[in-house]
Amino acid sequence: MAIIITDECINCGACEPECPNNAIYEGGVEWKMSEGTNVKGMFKLETGNEVGVEDAQHPVEEDYYFIVPDKCTECVGFHEEPQCAAVCPVDCCVPDPDREESEEILLKRKETLHI
Repeated sequence: MAIIITDECINCGACEPECPNNAIYEGGVEWKMSEGTNVKGMFKLETGNEVGVEDAQHPVEEDYYFIVPDKCTECVGFHEEPQCAAVCPVDCCVPDPDREESEEILLKRKETLHI
């Protein structure tokens, strides 16, 4: 599963610097696939859309911090547990029940993002 940040987020920002994939952004902020990764050229998102890695994408959430699912590896291959959840003071970084992913898929994503 990818991790999501719930609307209980207090916007403290503790999670953002902990993410090894730069998948966490402040609410309302545009994001790019290239930020915190080594990907180049075009990237196929989970939705099937292809985007330029330098193209600004719309925020996933406007009011509180969010995690870009296409960049989240749940810290697999980096740490033993998701670091955002480990540092969150209000426990709002939780597994997304709509996105079950195996460790194999998460490791493949890590390899794709950090060639």
